[in-house]
Order: sequence, then C-alpha cells, then structure tokens
Amino acid sequence: MLQLRTIPIWRLLVRLSELPRRTTAIVLDVEAISSNDAVARRLRELGFVNGERVEVMAAGPVGAEPLLVQIGFTRFALRRREADRVQVRVAVSVDVAIEPRATVEAA
Repeated sequence: MLQLRTIPIWRLLVRLSELPRRTTAIVLDVEAISSNDAVARRLRELGFVNGERVEVMAAGPVGAEPLLVQIGFTRFALRRREADRVQVRVAVSVDVAIEPRATVEAA
C-alpha cells in the first residue's frame, strides 16, 4: 500500500519584502551597505540572523507598507526598504508516494 509523505525542499531565494504572506522562510543574510550599517546591525539584533524562521504576517493598506513580520514569537513592523535587506530561503514541500518497507521474516 502506498503512503504519502511530505518532503521539504529548500531552494527558492528571495528578499523578505518579496515573500508572500503566510509563507515560511529561513533567514540567510542581512545585507549591509557599509561596515558600520546601523540598519543591518539593528535587524540582526532583532533576530534576523542566519537560520531563523521568518514569516510575513500582513502588509499595510497603502503601498503594502509596513510589513508585519514574525520571527519566533515576536512580531515587528518593517518598512519595505528594511525588508529588502533581508535575504531568505523559502520552504517548499512536495508530497511523494512511497511504499512501506517490507518486513524480513526470520527463517
């Protein structure tokens, strides 16, 4: 009997500002314009660091600003230009059919 199994595929790279609402992604990097970029430093302090899960929860009514973004259990309102600095990898999953392993009977 075939069973369905969901396998995650991590591959789609986008900026946080491009992430569709309610789509889970993993932070890859925060782009710094200079070595002492205060915005990039603050984003990292807020938790936008490599490996953290992030999700865009909502967008404002005018020009889709600000973005309501969740990292862990904390939500932040970010300007679109701030979210443009955060590179993420989107979590995509697929369902595949697999056959259960046959049991080996002892002789």
